Amino acid sequence: MSTRHINPEGLHRSPAFSQAVVVEQPTKTIYIGGQNGVDSDGKVVGPTVGEQALQALRNLATILESEGASLANIVHWTIAAADGHAFDEGVAAFQQVWNPADPPPAITVHVVAGLGPGFLVEIDAIAVI
Repeated sequence: MSTRHINPEGLHRSPAFSQAVVVEQPTKTIYIGGQNGVDSDGKVVGPTVGEQALQALRNLATILESEGASLANIVHWTIAAADGHAFDEGVAAFQQVWNPADPPPAITVHVVAGLGPGFLVEIDAIAVI
């Protein structure tokens, strides 16, 4: 089995994790690590779930585009949302980026006590091309 760890331009780079791992055989599968609402410098983009969820989804799209894929290739994602914050804004962010003609992936949502400092949402995903 061939795997590649990827960190596309435009995303924060860390020595502690890869943004995604691609499995080439037998079907190309991309395992995308948890994406927060951070810009390419690793700075939180805003104080709301909506702002952070939209950026996390954009980060997912950036990773997928770097591999010739799109959000439509996601087969599963997991969302962690910080307790005490309404996720309605996160759903609205999803509706901004998701093509309603594409079948939605399987999803798991966790409400957690907390994430990293300032983080309100984190999304990881698995995509198959």
